[in-house]
Amino acid sequence: MDADLKALEEKISQLIELCQSMRKDNVELRQSLALAQDAERQLRAKMQQAGQKLESLIDRLSEDLV
Repeated sequence: MDADLKALEEKISQLIELCQSMRKDNVELRQSLALAQDAERQLRAKMQQAGQKLESLIDRLSEDLV
């Protein structure tokens, strides 16, 4: 009976360690995701600006050719 309780105690300890490790990993993943999402927003903004500049240049070229 003591051996069974000891085995159960060990498994519960392992489960607790695993949960703590997964919580830590989850926090790190959330931080990484937030950074990646911020970088994506910045890139999208830059792409939008570049597109607007290109459209402006194309319009100017069209006007100059006419």
